[in-house]
Amino acid sequence: MEECKRIRRELMHRGVIVDFYKDTMRMPNGHEVDWDLISHKGAAAVVAVSDDGKLFMVRQYRNPLERVTLELPAGALNFREEPPEDCARRELEEETGHVAGKMEHLVDIFTTVAFCDEKISIYVATDLKPTKQHLDEDEFLDVYTYPIEELIQMIYDGKIQDSKTICGLMTYYQKYCK
Repeated sequence: MEECKRIRRELMHRGVIVDFYKDTMRMPNGHEVDWDLISHKGAAAVVAVSDDGKLFMVRQYRNPLERVTLELPAGALNFREEPPEDCARRELEEETGHVAGKMEHLVDIFTTVAFCDEKISIYVATDLKPTKQHLDEDEFLDVYTYPIEELIQMIYDGKIQDSKTICGLMTYYQKYCK
């Protein structure tokens, strides 16, 4: 397949979480087209496993969906070059009030490759020790623990629809529970 080539990139809007660009692309047939690009600094998520094997999940309101969702603890990198594991450790403590004695990389995902460059690195955290939850001023969430089998069933029942959560849970289940 012949390559597409970017001719120019124009910043249309700089946001708090994402930047929106218009890319002008030259297609293999020579035509020029405009493509949208949402640029994100990246994120990390955590499959946090308690000593009894249950997984920590957070329930929080998500504005784009106008409803509450059940998700893995996660958050954005502070800056593009931040090591994702550092972000995962920070978000685990901020959201669940636990620190991990052991953190292992599980999988990396790109959330929406058609128009967004967001990459989420997902980790498995074990040997958890309680500390103190310290949420950001705009964060309101509740923490729950569930057995993996119940979470997998919630995916199949359509109760969990968040992509990073589905990828993290299914990969964890396949790697550690089969």
